[in-house]
Amino acid sequence: MALRQRAPWGSLIAALVCLVFALTLWGASSRWRKAVLALVMVLVAFAAVMSRLNYFEWMFHPIESQQFESASASKLANPEMILAVRFGSDARAYPIREMAYHHILNDVVAGVPIAVTY
Repeated sequence: MALRQRAPWGSLIAALVCLVFALTLWGASSRWRKAVLALVMVLVAFAAVMSRLNYFEWMFHPIESQQFESASASKLANPEMILAVRFGSDARAYPIREMAYHHILNDVVAGVPIAVTY
């Protein structure tokens, strides 16, 4: 985690160092070397931008608004597995098929905020 927190600054500093080297080499380079330098700088800029973004949010979209049904109204097949939570008289069931994609869901059960994860 410490490396993940410092990675954006490290990648920015590395990108600036690469830019300085590229500008230094640019003047005395032939056409194809300038093309290679430009391609390398595009890749360096892409890496610097990607280190600042949370790409996991792109892959695993959060569940915007969960909806709950009674057990009799649900359309789950009998063999389908669920995660179940019960606090007092309040209970919830989360289909593992959905949780396997989203991985986490924030919910409130009997007034207690919980994070359901799979």
